[in-house]
Amino acid sequence: MSQNLTLDDLSAPMRALRLLAVDFGHLPAPTFGLSPIYPNRLELALHSGLPDFEAWREALDAVPGDVEYRVQGDGRTRVLRTTVAYAGAELELVGYGDIAAPVLAEAGAA
Repeated sequence: MSQNLTLDDLSAPMRALRLLAVDFGHLPAPTFGLSPIYPNRLELALHSGLPDFEAWREALDAVPGDVEYRVQGDGRTRVLRTTVAYAGAELELVGYGDIAAPVLAEAGAA
């Protein structure tokens, strides 16, 4: 990260966000994240369940095999994460979904 970044340095993910609104305005609304720490990345976080994540994954042509799966929140929340290139930016797509019964982590698992 450079201490001298300007708003112009975030233009790629901001352009991607504008195009997402045009191309995929019919999809569920995610939470958007931009950061000077990762100036080429736009995060799309879906807290409304994994079906919304899947709708975005399909729309962005993200490969299913590239989706990472994790469990957090003491085994109560599933997390799906993938990245795709779009309009000159890296899109990080993250989906959160409840787990009906908590999943116990294996001993020694990180």
